Amino acid sequence: MNTETERLLLQELVRDARASYRELAKKLGVSTGTVIAKVRELEEAGVIRGYSAVLDHEKLGYALAVVMEITVSKGKLVEMEKHIAGRPEVLAVYDVTGQTDAVVLAKFKSRDELSKFTKSILALPFVERTNTHFVLSIMKEDFRLT
Repeated sequence: MNTETERLLLQELVRDARASYRELAKKLGVSTGTVIAKVRELEEAGVIRGYSAVLDHEKLGYALAVVMEITVSKGKLVEMEKHIAGRPEVLAVYDVTGQTDAVVLAKFKSRDELSKFTKSILALPFVERTNTHFVLSIMKEDFRLT
């Protein structure tokens, strides 16, 4: 399914998901019908899972970004990850190799919010410890990939 047209179409949609089928067709040099069919195929295949706006978190008040390492006991990694993934301040949850079991990327409006979040994670019976890294500056933050 990875044709050049599909690659370019995905690249354009990532850049501007609000572009019309007509605009996309013109940029790609194909018919509007081709764009409609390709988008539908990519949606049905699960390649395109949805459309959203890219927000500036700092302008929304989320001044604190953290990377939290979590060590889990008793084989409860998936349970812990599902619990944390449901939290609104959490951007990403990853299983990792190494000395910790999971890494969480999250953003908070205040130290108090971060403190409450950390204490709630540590209160889970299967979490052994956390190691939280404050992000000092963000050089790049873009999860869009094409």
